[in-house]
Amino acid sequence: MATTALIIIDMQMDMQQRIEAGRDHVNPEAPARVADLASAFRRKGLPVLHIRHADESPASPLHPDAPGYRAMPCAENLENEPVFVKRTSSGFASTDLADYLRENGINDLVVTGAVAGFCVNSTVRAGSDLGFRMTVVRDAVLGFDMPSAHLSARSIFDVTMAHLESDFAKVVDAASLLAD
Repeated sequence: MATTALIIIDMQMDMQQRIEAGRDHVNPEAPARVADLASAFRRKGLPVLHIRHADESPASPLHPDAPGYRAMPCAENLENEPVFVKRTSSGFASTDLADYLRENGINDLVVTGAVAGFCVNSTVRAGSDLGFRMTVVRDAVLGFDMPSAHLSARSIFDVTMAHLESDFAKVVDAASLLAD
């Protein structure tokens, strides 16, 4: 039974649309890194799990009927890969992800996805609190600015990664995982 899984959080077309609209963001190579990591995990026979955000508001770009809800090409799940649909920031709070992981003997989670300061942050912290060993792949995580707070994507991303690394997760680059 596998003990390590790749988790891809919220790599949905809304993120691609933000990038294409020119939003300040970090890690433009993140989609390619996510695809590379998913391929590597699949080759090794390790689980690849997908978390997607669904918003109940029909006006939301993440409503299940909206174009922004679909997975980005880098994050499309294969038929045998579970997709956990969340309605909260954390991938644990509104899904049965923790039960699935425990039932399948998965203790180590390698986290990629979007958005660094929000859903990646809350999922990693919750996973750590639940006793899972968390690893965040720094260059496989998207981060965006917060114009209303006058915060750049880089400043939010750097502070988020520092917080996660200080107490919740190991933070690595994709190359170190792909070299194994």
